[in-house]
Amino acid sequence: MKCQKCDRPATFHYTELTGGKPVEIHLCEEHANEYLHRSGSAVADFGTTPETLVEQVKKKVTSLQETTRELMELETRACPICGISFQEFRKTGRLGCPNDYLFFDEFLEPLLLGIHGNTEHVGKRPERAGGTDNRTLLIRLRRELDDAVSIEDYELAGKLRDRIRDLES
Repeated sequence: MKCQKCDRPATFHYTELTGGKPVEIHLCEEHANEYLHRSGSAVADFGTTPETLVEQVKKKVTSLQETTRELMELETRACPICGISFQEFRKTGRLGCPNDYLFFDEFLEPLLLGIHGNTEHVGKRPERAGGTDNRTLLIRLRRELDDAVSIEDYELAGKLRDRIRDLES
């Protein structure tokens, strides 16, 4: 490939994203040195100016700094119940308590979707077996009963209590 400024072979190949489109620059060693060491003059013949290059670099650096800060906050964030940090979870692959699923929800959800294809546990029984697992249903109903009592919805609590008794017998 030839230099864009002369007929010598291009030894410097530079691709820059300008306005979302790649701009390729192919220069010989001499013109590459001029391009790299040019100060203050416009580089319009290459599709950009030094000012826009500096602005683009500043934006990228700022974006990287924000991402780094967010990652550091995530790494040091710890569950208030068991004290496990997200960094510890990444090292071991195990969470410390059931509350961690809620505490680290925004970070675990995409991970679970990628690994399992679902974010909701469906149990150990195959779907084709049909029916529901009574133990799981009882646990859910007891939680609902506790919630109904705590908000003083005694009518709902009575219905849930009766349903629990029917399932247990």
